[in-house]
Amino acid sequence: MNTKSLRELLAGVQAGQITVDQALEQLKSWPYEDLGFAKLDHHRHLRNGFPEVIFCPGKTVEQIVSIMQRMSAAHNNVLATRASAEVFAAVQAVIPEAEYHELARLIIVRRQVTPPRGKVLVISAGTADLAVAEEARLTAELLGCGVDCLYDVGVAGIHRLFDQWQKLQAAQVIVVVAGMEGALASVVGGLVDRPVIAVPTSVGYGANFGGLSALLGMLNSCAAGVGVVNIDNGFGAAVLAWSITRVNLPE
Repeated sequence: MNTKSLRELLAGVQAGQITVDQALEQLKSWPYEDLGFAKLDHHRHLRNGFPEVIFCPGKTVEQIVSIMQRMSAAHNNVLATRASAEVFAAVQAVIPEAEYHELARLIIVRRQVTPPRGKVLVISAGTADLAVAEEARLTAELLGCGVDCLYDVGVAGIHRLFDQWQKLQAAQVIVVVAGMEGALASVVGGLVDRPVIAVPTSVGYGANFGGLSALLGMLNSCAAGVGVVNIDNGFGAAVLAWSITRVNLPE
């Protein structure tokens, strides 16, 4: 329940449309709702600007469906990450407007679209990094960012990046998604005067160690102004980018 919903609830009581007892029953789920297996944080959008996001791995299909139902009843936009096609089929059966983005493994319920604000550029080193890059792009768009993309411009053919100089300069925040040795984040960080969020991916050969080589390469970047999120965490990078874009924007 958001501030607007609370005002509407009080207005309903005053108008005699609902009883005080009915209003109190609804208020029990504010600021969180206890489902037994999960406590849904309905206050999070008031604190952080966006409702609680559902991380699907480790939950049963039934649990995810129940959480999605309750979240979508309370909020206009809902996001579930790392979702399988099986989970989406179950969710869509009860929430027909739910969208599934297979590559990014995201389920999105989108009932409210606001004009995009700020500009985030999502860059991927290779096509193999697209799952993480798309997770970042779609998350940033749902959060309300203006998003542009620049894919498959890794250091093995760095001229592909230099050809897109205008995109680099137009961005407010740049998210760089790269596996292997993760060098692309350092290259981009050395070219621009804006925040660069590096996302190491688990893409690579044996000594990549599931993304550890890219993570360590990015952490050891000699380019100033490069921050690093965890391996394959396109979602976290998007939320950080969104937070940065909001700093200098009027409410």
